Amino acid sequence: MKIIKSISEMQNFSHGMRRAGETIGFVPTMGYLHEGHMSLAREAKGGNAKSVISIFVNPAQFGPSEDFAAYPRDMNGDLEKCETAFVDAVFVPDAREMYPDGFSTHVDVLDVTDVMEGTRRHGHFRGVATVVLKLFNIVMPSRAYFGRKDYQQTVVIRRMTRDLNLEAEVVVMPTVREPDGLAMSSRNAYLSPPERAAAPVIYRALSGAKKLYDDGERSAEALAGSVRKVLAGEPMVELEYAEVSDAETLAPLQQVTAGAVLAVAARIGRTRLIDNILL
Repeated sequence: MKIIKSISEMQNFSHGMRRAGETIGFVPTMGYLHEGHMSLAREAKGGNAKSVISIFVNPAQFGPSEDFAAYPRDMNGDLEKCETAFVDAVFVPDAREMYPDGFSTHVDVLDVTDVMEGTRRHGHFRGVATVVLKLFNIVMPSRAYFGRKDYQQTVVIRRMTRDLNLEAEVVVMPTVREPDGLAMSSRNAYLSPPERAAAPVIYRALSGAKKLYDDGERSAEALAGSVRKVLAGEPMVELEYAEVSDAETLAPLQQVTAGAVLAVAARIGRTRLIDNILL
């Protein structure tokens, strides 16, 4: 497994693979890898000649009051996990190289960033789209793999990829969950034992709404209201939003038809968690 730290070396590696006619499967991450990331890595390895993971805690997607400095990091553990998944190369760039002095170009994806996370984390998706575009240009993947837990992020990246005619195929994989339903996330490490015990209520609330939908309920307000009711019963949970949106455009819905997503953001203590379920 190659550990690549410079942009030029990563580009040389990718150029060599492309000249040889080999496909590259790419998983961009911010590190502190868990089974959700590794399921993407295995998919990238199984579907392509070479697999690449990037580990880069992207400062551009954190707001001034967010957890950039405290974001969990474990480079040695991450590299061990990549070895176990037979990753071919791990790209570990430096922030000063990714964003050198004078850097002044950013990517704004409109409309799909105006709802949900976009109304609460101003500038977040600008940072996400910018770094993903840079990583696509550096790694030159045939396919890039993302988890459905960050649903709005996958919509933003797909829209950017389409609008800018990027070559990479964006592959979205199902959310990987703990046995009790909690969506795997690096931020779960922030949860205290009592908070961790309370956190699965988010998935229980989503699953309850999905059952209502499967039983015939089509009112978006009724479905979101069922989530709010369940979460209100857990004192540790502070709900930020429960919204039903079109799965492709993320436009808010009043009546649910096929192709909708029910998304939730909530705080448990100092930890902010997001999750969603498809209807």
